[in-house]
Amino acid sequence: MRSNSMSTIRVALAGNPNCGKTTLFNAYTGAKHYVGNWAGVTVEKKSGEYRYGDYTIEVIDLPGTYSLSPNSLEEKIARDFIMSDAVDVVINIVDASALERNLYLTTQIIETGTPMVVALNMMDEVEKTGGTIDIDGLSERLAVDFVPIVAVKKRGLEEVMERVIALAEGKVAYRPVAPVYSKKVEDAIEKLQMQLPQRKDALRVIDGDESFILTHNIKMDGLQNITEAVTKERYDSVEIITRNHFFIKNRNFHKLSDAVDTLMLNPVFGIPMFILVMLGVFKLTFDLGNIGLDYIDVFFSDYLSVWVSEAFITMGVAEWMRALVVDGIIGGVGGVLTFVPNIAIMFIAISFLEDSGYMARVAFIMDKYLRRVGLNGKAFIPMILGFGCNVPAIMATRTLDNEKDRLLTILINPFMSCGARLPVYVLFAGAFFPGNETLIMGSLYFLGIVIALLAAFVLRKTILKAGESHFVMEIPPYRLPSVKSLLIHVWERVKGYVYKAGTVIFAASVILWFVMNFNFSGMVEMNESFGASIGGVIGYFLTPLGFGSWQAGLSLLTGLVAKEVVVSNMAIAFGFAEDITAAGFYQNMSGFFTPIAAYAFLVFVLLYTPCVAVIGAIKKETNSWKWTGFSVVYQLAIAWFVAMLVYQVGTFIWG
Repeated sequence: MRSNSMSTIRVALAGNPNCGKTTLFNAYTGAKHYVGNWAGVTVEKKSGEYRYGDYTIEVIDLPGTYSLSPNSLEEKIARDFIMSDAVDVVINIVDASALERNLYLTTQIIETGTPMVVALNMMDEVEKTGGTIDIDGLSERLAVDFVPIVAVKKRGLEEVMERVIALAEGKVAYRPVAPVYSKKVEDAIEKLQMQLPQRKDALRVIDGDESFILTHNIKMDGLQNITEAVTKERYDSVEIITRNHFFIKNRNFHKLSDAVDTLMLNPVFGIPMFILVMLGVFKLTFDLGNIGLDYIDVFFSDYLSVWVSEAFITMGVAEWMRALVVDGIIGGVGGVLTFVPNIAIMFIAISFLEDSGYMARVAFIMDKYLRRVGLNGKAFIPMILGFGCNVPAIMATRTLDNEKDRLLTILINPFMSCGARLPVYVLFAGAFFPGNETLIMGSLYFLGIVIALLAAFVLRKTILKAGESHFVMEIPPYRLPSVKSLLIHVWERVKGYVYKAGTVIFAASVILWFVMNFNFSGMVEMNESFGASIGGVIGYFLTPLGFGSWQAGLSLLTGLVAKEVVVSNMAIAFGFAEDITAAGFYQNMSGFFTPIAAYAFLVFVLLYTPCVAVIGAIKKETNSWKWTGFSVVYQLAIAWFVAMLVYQVGTFIWG
């Protein structure tokens, strides 16, 4: 334990995935980190502060782990922190409705010797089933404080913190009852303690901490047998404890959800259901989002642009400055902000599906098909997260146990269509495919999944060969997401989108305006600018795809900064930044794009090299410039080939 002044106490939140750690963290610290009804939402340590009386509590939210015998990267993060001397007290969050499974980790934390308070979360769900938990009996059996809480309602949180402070100050003794093992196991522990004096270190070896074993050069015959024996004896002990202290009256309570799952978890019904659900999401995104889109566009194009332009003329501001502000900045930033309603609707729908427990079931039924292309079922969760943003999705690959599985999932994740591409889809689909926007958008999202699976199959058969890995997944209960949780998640997404519009996209719009209005001679017509020269080179290679103009080439290049700018920059380049609507877009673009070329353009935007933030995440997670460079090049090549195929075949068939 740390020897710091007890006015500051460092507390670690540890528990199984999806037990409510992040909900508790948010409740204590006032943070608004994303909470999801599936495993693997937290993939790195998060830190925040909580003031309680005269104390400053530093709260660390650890990734979820089922045990201190980790397989994946995020489980190692949790294990290493709990085993270190950096924490004063551990709050072990236990899902009270799944007591037996959760108590396995509890017994392991007891064996580390780190002071611990157990927070029995989701007690309301236990009460709904008519169940009861003998909390006093549990506390007495393990000599550890068990405190009933409902984190989402902030019930019982102060009592937990009072117990934490009492432990940290030494006001109460901490002498937990550790598991008692068979003579064979105890003999093995004693033998290991000849090399490692502390019992917790001997158990660390038995639990298979490979880095610890290598560091201390530990050798022991029959270690695997001892590990299996310890695991079995722990589970036997936990089963007895649960049987004696957890009582369920209404065993028929879950029959309805079980009946629903017989359909949802059936691939024959489940996959078509998933397709219909996602088409419904896209329908909502267009129909509801476009209502707000029109009002925002009117504000920027009919009011703000006109007012600023007239004010600049009255003040005698130079024409180039007026054009920069009105066409470059207001046109560029406004063109992105116009799509905030679509972004918000999309994230509300996706968040609802995630929090309800539905997406976890989709991941389960997809496992069979993912394994056929060489992917682990766990890969589907980062893939789904990619619908929001590829950066956290790539970080979520830490939940995968095997390094090659993780690398493979990282390499295919950018094919999942992130929210930043949505403005491009909305505008092109509305302009060139009126009445069929939902089908066009749905086809792009599903094409992204198909290309990702095909890429995974090829990579697994060639440069990333590996044996088959297994997928064990916890199916969370169905829950009606709280309005507050949905609004927090959507607000964080929209806030990030608006912030990007005011920073990255603002800067990109200014730079692009200068590039498109100047060359070495000074201010010139756009067709003679630096932008036209650069875009013309890129456009030459895009000609077989049906959109070889310099404006398209330059817009796609700026999309490497942020995909949102593709639409606004294209509007600036074609000279209609003041009217970024489907009707205005079609009126100005129909001479440059046929419907087939427009769809090929959308396919290219879907598949080509992601933005610099995603490239940075790939570099960080792979720690390799080689794989980062490979990712950039192969995605660009696939995008070019598939878009070319769409345009050439489509033109051949439909003319």
